[in-house]
Amino acid sequence: MTDAAADTPPTPPPSPWDRKRPARSHGAPAREPLSRERIVEAAFTVLDRQGLDGLSMRQVAAELGVTVSALYAHVSSKDDLLELMYTRLFDGFTMPAPDPERWQEQVREYAHWGRRRLLEHRDMARISMAHVPFTAELLPHVEALLAMFRTAGLPDRIAAEAGDLISTYIDGFVLEEGMWRDRVARQGGDDAAPDRPDVSGMAEQMQEYFASLPAEDFPHLRAVAGLMVTDSSDDRFDIGLEIILRGLASYLPDERGER
Repeated sequence: MTDAAADTPPTPPPSPWDRKRPARSHGAPAREPLSRERIVEAAFTVLDRQGLDGLSMRQVAAELGVTVSALYAHVSSKDDLLELMYTRLFDGFTMPAPDPERWQEQVREYAHWGRRRLLEHRDMARISMAHVPFTAELLPHVEALLAMFRTAGLPDRIAAEAGDLISTYIDGFVLEEGMWRDRVARQGGDDAAPDRPDVSGMAEQMQEYFASLPAEDFPHLRAVAGLMVTDSSDDRFDIGLEIILRGLASYLPDERGER
């Protein structure tokens, strides 16, 4: 130990009023920079909480704790934001290579995936119905769906309409599910918002009503009363999809090459 070190006074212990103080900060933590990804995530949060009618640029900005003008450095308008949200649905999804022996199964898988993705967010079906998938990001999906139909042997006129038909069916079905979900939520309070609409009670009432109709005036309604209204959205979706697929299959050429 040197003489200089010996002459240095020892560091005093912390005073009692210093011991409970937090460590001195070296500056406030940097705020995460604003980006399109953060804006889209915030928009989904607002959408799930307030629905499409309550989604606004002002609400998204409030969710992020920024000014509305800050959003416009990354998105040009609310329509631009909705398009980004729609495009986000397809993140991580890859269309399979077309297989003419499995084309119906592939379309079923695509339809089930589409319904699941739309059901992940409130009112997403409404956003989907308002946007066509002909953007640069989504054109490969459109191309792959057309390849699926044309490789199976469907005539070009039918293949050109089939993709839109499937998409419209998915959107419309999920839109109806969302409307029933909102109706159940309104009737049961803010906390009653099931992922799938619970219509079992209404289904039973409608079945009983149909069965009570005069047989001479409504023979067919009475005959299918137990089948017209079911409490399983999954079953209804699958049956409707099967009707569409069988209709498309009827356009395939037979062994003689006739349609």
